[in-house]
Amino acid sequence: QSQLVESGGGLVQPGGSLTLSCATTTSASISLAYHGIGWFRQPPGGEREVVACISANGGRTDYGDAFWGRFTISRDNAENTNYLQMNILKPEDTAVYSCAAGFWQSASYCPTSPSEYHYWGQGTQVTVSS
Repeated sequence: QSQLVESGGGLVQPGGSLTLSCATTTSASISLAYHGIGWFRQPPGGEREVVACISANGGRTDYGDAFWGRFTISRDNAENTNYLQMNILKPEDTAVYSCAAGFWQSASYCPTSPSEYHYWGQGTQVTVSS
């Protein structure tokens, strides 16, 4: 069973904004407060790519090249939730967005490779279209 659940996806016009959330499911055995979080996306017919990541201690973030300045990843450990703020959305941002969590020795670790993450959500669809 998935430990994570995403929300906030939907249809938005080009130039618009969306905020995605990632939280643990009610049956989850992990706490996001101790995990680094990554967001990845997979467009129709395309491959999975990294969007952003944030370390467990929140001190490090990283973004895929296409997302610097447009997307912002953040976390609220008190709420056990992670957020991906997406601005200036483009049609090519249309994809299924998934969050992932991982636990590593360093609380400052923020990997951009999906293979390094241990838990995944089911994904949420984001469609950018007029």
